This record gives sequence, structure tokens and C-alpha cells, in this order.
Amino acid sequence: MAVMSYRQALHDTLRAEMLRDPDVFLMGEEIGRFEGSYKITAGLLDEFGPKRVRDTPIAEEGFTGAAVGAAMLGLRPVVEIMTINFSLLALDQITNHAAKIYGMFGGQRSVPMVIRTPGGGGQQLAATHSQNVELFYAFTPGLKVVAPSSPADAKALLLASIRDDDPVLFLENLALYNTKGEVPDGDEPAEIGRAAVTREGTDITLVAYSRMANVALQVAEKLASEEGISAEVVDLRSLRPLDRPTIIESVKKTSCAVVLEDDWLTYGIGAEVAASISDGAFDWLDAPVRRVAMAEVPLPYAKSLELAALPSAADVVTAVHQTLDAVGRRSVGAH
Repeated sequence: MAVMSYRQALHDTLRAEMLRDPDVFLMGEEIGRFEGSYKITAGLLDEFGPKRVRDTPIAEEGFTGAAVGAAMLGLRPVVEIMTINFSLLALDQITNHAAKIYGMFGGQRSVPMVIRTPGGGGQQLAATHSQNVELFYAFTPGLKVVAPSSPADAKALLLASIRDDDPVLFLENLALYNTKGEVPDGDEPAEIGRAAVTREGTDITLVAYSRMANVALQVAEKLASEEGISAEVVDLRSLRPLDRPTIIESVKKTSCAVVLEDDWLTYGIGAEVAASISDGAFDWLDAPVRRVAMAEVPLPYAKSLELAALPSAADVVTAVHQTLDAVGRRSVGAH
């Protein structure tokens, strides 16, 4: 088991899958000669050549549509869209073609493609380059949407995504690229649609994904060491399919929940998770489900304003305190 960055895990997995399967090829803006805006594809053009590492024009709808066609004909394209914000230009190809072809063709044609795309704030990229609009895709039947939070999951979920016969949107948060962690050897893919309980607890459940799953773990450790509060952390890993049973079983155990997301509160992924908890664990809840999300504003460029708008560990701690205070369970060992 090696320790590596999230960025390196993605690079090594892409390379390994290209070596394993000659039908896997990459396409996207500046992924070849420039080696990608975030250097995920560094060295791959030299190793595999321009036929399998294809630089594209600045035309997201065009090259995403080309990838849909290639996938329908049996290849396995991995498309890099420079940021999820630019995926909006390809929304028709993703939601009206990639997601629907299998159903519209009565299962006669699959679309085995992956769209890798980063998002998230905190990098001073301003309002139109700092969004998390995964809701648009998680909302769409026919797509699978995954959001790994660690280097190990980046590898395992990318393996699963490339080998899947359905189109997969693979979400990467810019803040995660330099994070490091242990990555298992071998090529065992994850199960898309399976959440992970990354920390056991008894007092409250924290449900999150991508960057906020790491924030949840940090908060859980702080609460345990400083206040004796035992928080369980559920990392969704997959937004579609959503692993409702794992979420519900955790809340049945703790009877309290806070849902975290790096996006706007209204109509968000957190709202779906909260509704799922209400549907499946209402009789076990001791307090309303609280949600932590970013301010509902176009994200400012100024660093101080940007950080103020994004959800923080302090926001999560406050939400946990409010939830446990509401039922008188904030004292050490109260549950």
C-alpha cells in the first residue's frame, strides 16, 4: 500500500486502465501537450500517443458529443472537462444523449464513458468558475455520479467508472488534488452506489461527500477529543445511485443527523439526503435533520468573502451542538 496524492492516484489509475484496455482513450482541452490544467494526464501523451490522448478544441458540447458516439460504437472514452462549470455547455449531450440512449434504444446500445471534472470554491476563481452543480447530473436517471473524497476512493471509483457500461460523471474537488492518503495495491474497483462509514459513532451521524466528507472526519475527531461526542461519518461516495440504506441504518443507531455539502442549501443533495432520512428513519429521530451548506450567493472572488461563504468545520460544530442541545444530549457519554 503506497501513500500518494489524490492527483497521483487519478493519474496512475488512468495509465493502468489504458495499459489494460486498448479501447480506453482520453480526450479534453489541453490534456495532451500541456498535460492537463491540473496535471492529471502528465506524460500520457508521450506514452500512448495522440490517438489515445486527444487534445480537443474549446468546444465542450462538440467533444462530449463525439465521446458519446465513440462509446456507442464500443470504445471507452474518458473525457476531461476542465471544470464542472464548463460542463453546462455540454448539458444537452450529457443529459439528453449519454444518459438516455440506453433507455431510448431499448438496451440495444450502451454508452460506457466517463466524464471527469473538478469543481468547488476556495481557489479564488470567482462565481462562474467555483460552482458545484452536480445536482444537475445526480437528478438525471441514466447517469451515474460519483464523488470520491480520498486518494484510495479516487482510484477505486475511477476503476469502477471506466469499467462500467453506463455513463459516469466523476466529480473531483480542486481542494482535494494535493491531499494524500494510503492507496491499496492491485486494481479492485469500488461498488458504485455504496456509501462508506468512515468513522463509527453513537451520538450523531454526519453525512457528506467529496471535500466535506473530509471536513466531517476532522470535526468528528475534534468533537471526540475535546467534548466526548461520538460522531459517525457516512461518506456518500456516490450521488446516483444514492446508498439510502447505509444512511438510514446509521441514523437509526445515532438518532440525530447533520448533512454537509459544498453547495447551495436550497434544492441540494443535502435536501435529498434529509428527505431520505425522514422517509426511512423518522421514528428513530430525536431532532430535526440539520444541513450545512454554502451561502446562497454567487461565490465572491475576494478571499475573505469566499471563505465566509463556504461551509467550514466551525459551521459543522455549531450544527452538531444545536442538534444535540435540542434533545439534551450534548454531555459526555450522553447516548
